[in-house]
Amino acid sequence: MGIQCVDCVKEASRAVPSARTMFGGTVRGGRPVVTLTIVGLCVVSWVLQLVTGGEWTQRWAFAPSVGLDEPWRFLTAAFLHSRSPLHILFNMYALWLTGPFLEQAFGRGRFIALYVLSAIAGSVGYLLLADPMGYAWITPVVGASGAVFGLFGAIIPVLRRTGRSAAQIVVLIAINMAIPFFVGGIAWQAHLGGLAVGLAMGAGFAFAPRERQALVGWLLPAGVAVVLLAATLWKYASVGWL
Repeated sequence: MGIQCVDCVKEASRAVPSARTMFGGTVRGGRPVVTLTIVGLCVVSWVLQLVTGGEWTQRWAFAPSVGLDEPWRFLTAAFLHSRSPLHILFNMYALWLTGPFLEQAFGRGRFIALYVLSAIAGSVGYLLLADPMGYAWITPVVGASGAVFGLFGAIIPVLRRTGRSAAQIVVLIAINMAIPFFVGGIAWQAHLGGLAVGLAMGAGFAFAPRERQALVGWLLPAGVAVVLLAATLWKYASVGWL
């Protein structure tokens, strides 16, 4: 019976190129770790919202009036939800439908970038369309909807790249974009912001030439982050807050 050198096996495994998806993501077996982690963080955060009597919500929710002094709220609001179980259940269900697919397609790193920037874009979208003299400027918003709409948007170019129809996801987006016009209390501006970033990043990741996928994986998120920052600073400057 032969004996294998452990160090030799490790060295050989490093030399074997890892399998990649057509979008450049590393093919991984097992559970969608990033998606499950996001779901876990949202659930834990929601429980804290309930047990603290709203204090947790007030600490991390986003409102244009506090975003400049506490910029982390642009992201942390995406891990909060209303007290109604339906809000978090819908968002987590939508995340579970789309997250594992995109996490596998793009790889964990780019999927995290997509989710985080879509979440921030939701807050930026709300900020850009808020009237500084209106109630929306001081009204806190919460929810992962901006990030979820980013995932919805990213799926469209992925399906087109693989030659599959995106009609169903387009109809789903249209329905969900229409709901706020019939049901009050929904920040459609956040949906729009997340959707725009998701479409842009999804298209960039999906159609990048194979030899440039790694480069695009770094440059595209950096470019989107710069655009979001510039848009945020422009809005605050336009109302005399800078």
